[in-house]
Amino acid sequence: MLMRKLGRSGLETAPLAFGGNVFGWTADERTSFALLDAFTAGGFNLIDTADVYSRWVPGHAGGESESIIGRWLVSRGQRARVLIATKAGMDMGGGDQGLSKAYILKAVERSLARLRTDYIDLYQAHRDDPATPQDETLEAFALLIREGKVRAIGASNFTGSRLESALRSSAALALPRYETLQPEYNLYERVGFEHDLATLCWREELAVLPYFGLASGFLTGKYRSEADLGQSPRGSRVKGMLNPRGLRILDALDGVAAELHATPAQVALAWLMQRVTAPIASATSVAQLEELMGAARLALAEDADRRLSAASAP
Repeated sequence: MLMRKLGRSGLETAPLAFGGNVFGWTADERTSFALLDAFTAGGFNLIDTADVYSRWVPGHAGGESESIIGRWLVSRGQRARVLIATKAGMDMGGGDQGLSKAYILKAVERSLARLRTDYIDLYQAHRDDPATPQDETLEAFALLIREGKVRAIGASNFTGSRLESALRSSAALALPRYETLQPEYNLYERVGFEHDLATLCWREELAVLPYFGLASGFLTGKYRSEADLGQSPRGSRVKGMLNPRGLRILDALDGVAAELHATPAQVALAWLMQRVTAPIASATSVAQLEELMGAARLALAEDADRRLSAASAP
């Protein structure tokens, strides 16, 4: 499998990342282990999570996903074969949030303990923190890199102007720079990344690891009407996509998928793979995961790519 660079970090990833937000939420521990086994057996290596996963579930405090990954790492002895990407900065309760140096140094220790590892391959700022000077945040990350607790850093949910500002600070102060960006980007949600971030990432050689690669499941084609929304806990998120543009995108996916003997989900991810480093996608069954991994073997011809792009034009 052709590997792709994570910016200038020296790390490389397969063209699909597994989204660990489902671990401990819609996938119990046994299922999560089976998914991770299948993912790595398929030749893929980047597992993305965050400390806040899955705090939104009643009775959860956050850290559930990291804890499951940590137990899997110990039980399988797979640490050197995978890249673990996690994030900090979201509200964990009790005032624990943001990108201050003090909080980052506390949050990383908690993540390391849950992950049962002594280093994180890619540590990401989960969202921008305008209340903390960017120099302070980058200095905290620099300390973690020097201590060997983090190998590379990334940004998530940053605007173009704030990401560019952070990159300037890194260069001016000789501090580590963000090597990756994790934006929301898919066939349905294109404007934010394409208009504000794409050119900057390409110019600065940042890897792009978009989340919601399948638009919360909408691009799988399983939601065709409001009657379908009850199929999944994520169904409510896609209601607003059931509009003429959304249905036009599904029609284009159906057409290309039929020509390639593929599924709409595979085609949607293949379209992304031709534009970014590695889209992030989640699965709750091994069969579903096998389908998603098949996208990495799918090559879209120029005409198919053009039709998808035209159908999804903002």
